[in-house]
Amino acid sequence: MNAQDVKIVRIEKPETMNFILGQSHFIKTVEDIHEALVGAVPGIKFGVAFCEASGPRLVRWSGTDQECVELAKKNAQAVGAGHSFMVFLGNVFPINVLKAVQNVPEVCRIYCATANPVEVLLVETAQGRGIIGVIDGSSPLGIEGEKEIAERKEMLRKFGYKM
Repeated sequence: MNAQDVKIVRIEKPETMNFILGQSHFIKTVEDIHEALVGAVPGIKFGVAFCEASGPRLVRWSGTDQECVELAKKNAQAVGAGHSFMVFLGNVFPINVLKAVQNVPEVCRIYCATANPVEVLLVETAQGRGIIGVIDGSSPLGIEGEKEIAERKEMLRKFGYKM
């Protein structure tokens, strides 16, 4: 593969499952994200996987839910970009945990936090792979009107995010 070639990896997950994709810088990312998540939401179901970029270069993982853990491990290995991590969420939305994840000292960047279909854009060199971006969902089909504005506001109130 030439350095200018872009590789696309589609994240495999159930349609409604949320996940977070990010970049960090240290092996203790797995333990620290695990602690941040269980501290943010009691009873949270999740799986986290981290692509180690040096030493044995393993996919490190942890979690509280077997399905989420397996998805995290499988997708992390497919992406294979050094120091990237992913968190699959079983019973919460990213909005419930995103600040906790962002506040982990090792976390450098969040690429996306979504339930949408996601494609990860990668560049591969002789050294390894790097994430250059993500495709999160699909392109807009139009501009919302009064009806869609009312539906959006109703949905946010239904979920308890607005009064």
